[in-house]
Amino acid sequence: MRCIQCEADNTLKDRTSNLGRCKNCQHPFVFEPTTMSQSQKMTDRLFAKALETLSAQNTLFFTSKQLAYFVGKRSKTVSVSGMIAVYVLSNFIFLVIGGIGSENSIHLSFPPLFWIWNCFFILFVLWKSQSKELSRLERRTTTRSLQMIGGLQIILAGVLIFFREAIPFSRPSALPLIALGIAAIGLGTWQIRRQSRLPQDLLFPVQTIEGWLTQWQQVNGAVKRLPPALPQPNGTVNSEITNYSFDRLVVCDRSVIAQLLIANNFHFENNCAVLSINGYPQNLFDTVMAMLRQNPDLRVYVLHDCSPSGLQVMHQLKNSENWFRNQAVAIVDIGLLPRQIFKLRDAVILQSASFAKAAQQLPAEIRQSLSSEELKWLDAGCYVELESFTPQRLIQVLNRGIAGSRDIGTTEGGDLILIGDSGVYASDSFG
Repeated sequence: MRCIQCEADNTLKDRTSNLGRCKNCQHPFVFEPTTMSQSQKMTDRLFAKALETLSAQNTLFFTSKQLAYFVGKRSKTVSVSGMIAVYVLSNFIFLVIGGIGSENSIHLSFPPLFWIWNCFFILFVLWKSQSKELSRLERRTTTRSLQMIGGLQIILAGVLIFFREAIPFSRPSALPLIALGIAAIGLGTWQIRRQSRLPQDLLFPVQTIEGWLTQWQQVNGAVKRLPPALPQPNGTVNSEITNYSFDRLVVCDRSVIAQLLIANNFHFENNCAVLSINGYPQNLFDTVMAMLRQNPDLRVYVLHDCSPSGLQVMHQLKNSENWFRNQAVAIVDIGLLPRQIFKLRDAVILQSASFAKAAQQLPAEIRQSLSSEELKWLDAGCYVELESFTPQRLIQVLNRGIAGSRDIGTTEGGDLILIGDSGVYASDSFG
């Protein structure tokens, strides 16, 4: 394991004899992967790289939960080459044990043990490819190995057919192998298409990541791109500021997302206000709303989790006296929506029984705006959090959503879909 200070390579013996310090510069190691579980192994270099990448080379703030998702997405405990090697070696052993070509098995072609093992291995890999304990990348990798196993079986069948004169058991073995190979490839393809709907566990709990961050900062200094704790309402605002207004407003379903955007100066760079649906920042909320109501051309952009509470933000904006009830305001739902999740290759889908109950209790107006497929997904308790995406990704999606809405309400239309006649627009894609 390499030291992040001097790049010296330290073996386990080096780290142990130096009490967890680098043998060259004596800098302490934060992580010792040999004492960690297989699914949560971490090294100092990997953690430093994660911090650097997530913060876009230390230019953007991020949350500890975003770090938990980021590390989990890149977790890799499954190897395609390893699974293929196990499959090939085990089949060779079973063929030898079964005694291919012996008089008592020639009429059965390959021995029964071979067929039993192949069927079991295909079912095992299929089960593994939908395990909640694997990241989406690992599940996709596992599914690819299932397709490769099917390809190997078809290749082996082709060899048997080609050498059918020299191999007496080739003809009765080839056709079942082809069928098995086609089944493996078909199951793998089917499983890949289902990945966008399969839930998983959060592989690295936020509490674990926060503990790691504490240890990291004790050894390597403060992580400067973690936003501070949410501030308490305080201070007063000059009343003259209400003479001004904003052209745009971004409303988030959670205060932590609004704070993240503000910490990254999204409001300055886009000349817009950023608020949360629960009124964050509290000391500015009333003043900012007074300013916004002075602009008849105001456009509102909504960013929310794909969850029952997130899907209610649009409904609340249109029907709450505190927001825009009975006001002709164009509202754009940037996401997240279930149909957007279905199109994403990197969404981390979680599942909760409480969310399933909440989804079934959504207002009729919201449920009627969703397809049967979306409702089935939500009613199963599936949800996706905005913090499963990097801050750079969220900012890019918002920027594209704002840019793509410039023509709404005109004859050109724009890239958004009008939902009914309520002045609410939505996109089918998240960025």
